[in-house]
Amino acid sequence: MVTVALIGVLMAIAIPSYQQWRNKVRSRQAAQEIAAMATAIKQYYLDARAYPADLSAVGLSGRLDPWGHAYVYYNVAGGTVGGARKDHALNPINSDFDLYSKGADNDTQTQVTNSRSLDDVIRARDGGFIGLASEFN
Repeated sequence: MVTVALIGVLMAIAIPSYQQWRNKVRSRQAAQEIAAMATAIKQYYLDARAYPADLSAVGLSGRLDPWGHAYVYYNVAGGTVGGARKDHALNPINSDFDLYSKGADNDTQTQVTNSRSLDDVIRARDGGFIGLASEFN
């Protein structure tokens, strides 16, 4: 019985640590994919002198993030600022396009500092920042 109890305690400690580690790995993978996708979008801009209306124009439609959810793209330069992701002061975080993953919970808000958006993997400052929304300031 003592052995079974000891194994139970070890599992209670190990499983949450493993899940945290997996989410960190998935966040890094999503950031790398967002950087690669952003490069394709910028190349499209150089050729067409406009950002694509959606990801299908650059052959990236249907791309899924590491959690199995679709990446979100919004053309800030060709649309209205109202749909753009915003910082804590409600200023758009990009002037060209938004590209992000909704993270593990697949839940988000426009403002990246909202508690529902903190696990999102975002592209901000026109590509100067790619990472977790919780690390963006």
